[in-house]
Amino acid sequence: MKVYKFGGASVKDAAGVRNLLDIVKGEDELFIIVSAMGKTTNALEGVFEAMQLSDTALAMQRIDDSFSYHKSIIEELYNEGFVIEPVNALFDQLRSTVQNTIYHKSDAELWYDTIVAYGELISTTIVSHFLNVNGVKNEWVDMRRAFLTNARHKDANVNIEASELRLKREMEGSDKRVFIGQGFIGGAPDGTTTTLGREGSDYSAAIVANILDAESMSVWKDVDGILNADPKIFPDARKIERLNYMDTIEMAYSGAQIIHPKTIKPLQQKSIPLYVRPFGDKLAPGSIITGDVERAYEPIMIQKSNQVLLRLHSRDLSFVLEEKFGRVFSTLESHRIKTNLVHNSAVELYLSVDSSWHIDEVIAELEAEGFDVECRRDVVMVTIRYYNDDLYHRYGFDERIIIKQSTPHSLRFVRTK
Repeated sequence: MKVYKFGGASVKDAAGVRNLLDIVKGEDELFIIVSAMGKTTNALEGVFEAMQLSDTALAMQRIDDSFSYHKSIIEELYNEGFVIEPVNALFDQLRSTVQNTIYHKSDAELWYDTIVAYGELISTTIVSHFLNVNGVKNEWVDMRRAFLTNARHKDANVNIEASELRLKREMEGSDKRVFIGQGFIGGAPDGTTTTLGREGSDYSAAIVANILDAESMSVWKDVDGILNADPKIFPDARKIERLNYMDTIEMAYSGAQIIHPKTIKPLQQKSIPLYVRPFGDKLAPGSIITGDVERAYEPIMIQKSNQVLLRLHSRDLSFVLEEKFGRVFSTLESHRIKTNLVHNSAVELYLSVDSSWHIDEVIAELEAEGFDVECRRDVVMVTIRYYNDDLYHRYGFDERIIIKQSTPHSLRFVRTK
């Protein structure tokens, strides 16, 4: 069994869906994980934001826009007026959810997950139908039933042991040897829908690979393989042919978009190689991530955007250690806010955290704990792993830098945009 994962860019239009068919045709033992099409997750986040504003009319308009987008893909795949009834049913469920929900701010993460999950449900329904019509007989799997997660909405973790029983039960009895499931989503013990974190489809595929003892996992992307940097930010970006698990985890944790941070552990546990391959050329080798590579020999440069820098100052000049550290991080954790960089002195603590709609709540709670809190929302975090003297002098003395940390292997700093 192989596991293939296709991201939103690879199925953003009818040509992408046809290309997916070309890639999987001929495979007879395959589990396919598919993300939402194109920018659908962003569009559904817009629906959720309208819910937060209690603007049902705006939410309906945004749903209609998404429906039109998917309808155009379906009609191009088949013909004008062609309808896939299960897709229409999913959009009807989405509209009903928005119209009949009494939104409470305390349930923000729950309703976020409920709304955005429709992107993957719709995309996999379209792909599964198209493959079946074109000779790739497959079984559609509802990953909300297959994956048991904790109830940490918007950033759930999968219980692999419990999910093994569920996933195999979903696959049992099928005469198909190709299966299609959604990335990014699962189900909490109370039956509500959860999501696994933004770009979490990679994690979904890795869990499936682990459970099924897959021979390999392939992520099909709109790049030639793994690059050592984002070429839009760092013009000297180069392809990395082979990468080990550890360097990949460090890249993902630091903000590289090539792979989701949780992806590697399930693969490493069973020594499953991960291929990152260009969906535009199924014969191209791409890059491989495996356990038998020493280290990357190219410097790895990553810029993580959407950061907020918090500066905490202890009002009574007591040390910002131990007990106070615990209170600070438990406050962030309670609001699902990830900390990416920590820098402290005796009475000050700097934290670079992911942007969140709960930032103002966190600031209020920390001020109630006895801290003065300054907040900067115009920052990015840059990490250069395996830096050299040239890179240190080129990037490490930028006058926009607020915090800088270095070790023999890594240079990290937070700077204004």
